[in-house]
Amino acid sequence: MRNNRTHHPVQWALAAICLGTLAGPATAGSFTRGCAARDMQILMLIEERVSAEAISSQRLDDAMLTMMHARTVCHEGYVVDALALYDKVAETIAPNPTVFGQRQ
Repeated sequence: MRNNRTHHPVQWALAAICLGTLAGPATAGSFTRGCAARDMQILMLIEERVSAEAISSQRLDDAMLTMMHARTVCHEGYVVDALALYDKVAETIAPNPTVFGQRQ
């Protein structure tokens, strides 16, 4: 009989990543609360733009790729750089948006 852990290596890897990002202080290898909050705000902004059919598929693809890059940068410990990337996404998908409580 095979061990169930060998059936789903991807799920185990994702679980390990998630647990690693939730534990410990904000150091390289973690996803800070600031990045997580900004990520959620940008995802909500994207959802609004998609629902309103106000964003092209190319801009949506570019935004998602930039967000993935921002997540990687934040995970590496460069929070300020990651937040700048998130701001770039917001500016790209919604020029002059009111995001994060202020006009950009």
